Amino acid sequence: MERAAVIVAIDGPSGTGKSSTSKAVAAQLGLSYLDTGAQYRAITWWMVTNGVDVDDPAAIAAVADKPDIVSGTDPANPTITVDGTDVAGPIRTQQVTSKVSAVSAVPEVRARITELQRAIARSAEQGIVVEGRDIGTTVLPDADLKIFLTASAEARAARRSGELKGADINATREALIKRDAADSSRKTSPLAKADDAVEVDTTDLTLAQVVECVVTLVEEKRAAK
Repeated sequence: MERAAVIVAIDGPSGTGKSSTSKAVAAQLGLSYLDTGAQYRAITWWMVTNGVDVDDPAAIAAVADKPDIVSGTDPANPTITVDGTDVAGPIRTQQVTSKVSAVSAVPEVRARITELQRAIARSAEQGIVVEGRDIGTTVLPDADLKIFLTASAEARAARRSGELKGADINATREALIKRDAADSSRKTSPLAKADDAVEVDTTDLTLAQVVECVVTLVEEKRAAK
């Protein structure tokens, strides 16, 4: 029996387990996977590398369509290249992390990346899990299933500083809160929970429990299609 293709949007702030959950769900259900945050990091990396003043929205807007960003959607090995260069490592540096909110807030950047994300979702034959901050509200408002992951600031900081070996947990917590504020207050596509999204609080759940919860929700959606 042909299984219905399903588009799943997973949103939420940093450190809630979006990437780990999305990759695991996509792998388990045979779906494609897209990390939209990596695309914003990639365009930020390009701006930094090419000497664009990231404090100048007009300068960013003027070159937003220049970089060629290609995302691989295999959940077991998600790749990302800019102008043919593998940037999976460089986009995770502190230099890029500290500038990504400013670059992502520029409407021309969001329009460019949103268009790219929609094209990728449309071309996913089996369906796709797309994770980010504005997927259910802006990028894919017609997604079959929308999930909004949350967790306490403390839990998120602990996870994130675990990922960033040797990071100061308090500094990490402050940085997360600052990033949330920037993402939630920007004029274009702010971080927000869609009205029809299912909220999952991951504070006291293991990754396996979160994945199981989301897989169940996806399978229910598939069965109903």
